[in-house]
Amino acid sequence: MEAVHERVAGIDVHRMKHVVTILIEQDGAVSRETREFGGFKRDMRALVAWLQENRIQNIVMESTGIYWKSVFSHLEAAGLAALVVNAFHVKNVPGRKTDVSDSEWLAQLARFGLLRGSFIPPKDLRELRVVSRYRRKLTATLAGEKNRLHKLLDDAGIKLGGVVADIDGVYARKMVEGLIEGRTPEQLSALGRGRLKSGREVLEAAMDGDLSARHRLVLKMILSHLRYLEQELAQLDRYLVAAMQPYIWAWRLLQTIPGIDQISAAMILIEIGDDLRRFGSAARLASWAALCPGNNESAGKRKTGKVRHGNPIVRYLLCEAANAARKTKTLFRAKYESLVIRRGHKKTIIALAHKLIRTIYVLLARRKPYRDSTFDYEAASVAKNAPRWIRALKKYGYWPQVAAAS
Repeated sequence: MEAVHERVAGIDVHRMKHVVTILIEQDGAVSRETREFGGFKRDMRALVAWLQENRIQNIVMESTGIYWKSVFSHLEAAGLAALVVNAFHVKNVPGRKTDVSDSEWLAQLARFGLLRGSFIPPKDLRELRVVSRYRRKLTATLAGEKNRLHKLLDDAGIKLGGVVADIDGVYARKMVEGLIEGRTPEQLSALGRGRLKSGREVLEAAMDGDLSARHRLVLKMILSHLRYLEQELAQLDRYLVAAMQPYIWAWRLLQTIPGIDQISAAMILIEIGDDLRRFGSAARLASWAALCPGNNESAGKRKTGKVRHGNPIVRYLLCEAANAARKTKTLFRAKYESLVIRRGHKKTIIALAHKLIRTIYVLLARRKPYRDSTFDYEAASVAKNAPRWIRALKKYGYWPQVAAAS
């Protein structure tokens, strides 16, 4: 096998230690040198200086947790070409694994050009990932607090969650505040509006429980935490929307897809970027996100095609969008209804997510908005704007006057 690169380096990345092996080919002979660097900024500068001194052409490291990010940032700032590869693809021989052998193996693979780097978005999007992924954690924390509110009320014998559509709704939250203040079930049931009024007796019975002072204490803290989390999420949402200005064309295109709103579009764009030439095709993008069936064939027999792990953030966002898209009057709903009978809900959602990510690739590649073949956009526009048009025609005298009956 012929070498592709003459000067390569392999980096075995850890939290506080980085083992680096360089291979340099000169006059048919290959020299090897291994050094160990710490994890501080000064150590990163020394590592970069050593690689530059040896005129390294290609650098490879494993995607070890989050520890590779700092190393990659320093190499990128210095203008050095670096590949971050999936550790599953470069595993060494079992039982012969050390930090030095790992770095040497990475350097050998890099020398013969046997590795393909993972997708690393530009610096701006990498930094935005910190914000978007923290927002996802806050969303999960908010859902957890709402579940605690349910459990605490049930613990006190109050069945509010069983008689209202949303325990976190405006009027339901007012009722919980009234419980904390010590109001009677009759006073609390008067707060019901709309659908809640129809079952006032049931609502009074649901609010009649044994709420102790300790229950009230925890309820008050949960409500305070819910308000705080909602404020933090609103602040992050405003920041993400403002950060989409450099990518506004792609951000707006994604919002034309059923099931994807402003925040979902921003978070998807942060994960995959607006330049999809790195993936090459819709199939490769779906494979990268692990939203397509896996290949598992042996002796001509097709075995289970279970999907891989892939990017869990993209998978979560697209499955969430798929759940919303299945409720729209589009082809996504038709696809869901045709598959769910024999595949079940979860597998059908994965299939819809697969269709969504392929649609995203086509939209961003062609730079054209989504047009659904089963939806009459003209009729929808008329239904939405006709009342306003008629009022304008009447106002300016263009609407025909009906003659009064004699």
